[in-house]
Amino acid sequence: MIGSIAHIGAGLKAARKQKELSQRELSKKTKVPQSHISKIENGAIDLQTSSLIQISRALEMELMLVPNHLIPTFKSLLRGDNKTAKRQIPMYRLDLEEEDEDV
Repeated sequence: MIGSIAHIGAGLKAARKQKELSQRELSKKTKVPQSHISKIENGAIDLQTSSLIQISRALEMELMLVPNHLIPTFKSLLRGDNKTAKRQIPMYRLDLEEEDEDV
């Protein structure tokens, strides 16, 4: 089992279970055979990009390529533990004067 393929398969399986879909139900949505979905989830095959896109979209996910240097940022955002969140300044803020003008 290739590590990256197994990781992708595990992610798809987790997303499918979160949506409370069986492999058979996902197969009907994607027109990808259930046996193929099983092999993908178990990292037993070399996944084709077209199948990955079909399955991802059926699970309300989008396939994106992320530059290596941004991976830590994405992982931090997904975990929700951005240490700098407390220090961030909003890009836009309504001042009291602006609120009064709208009234």
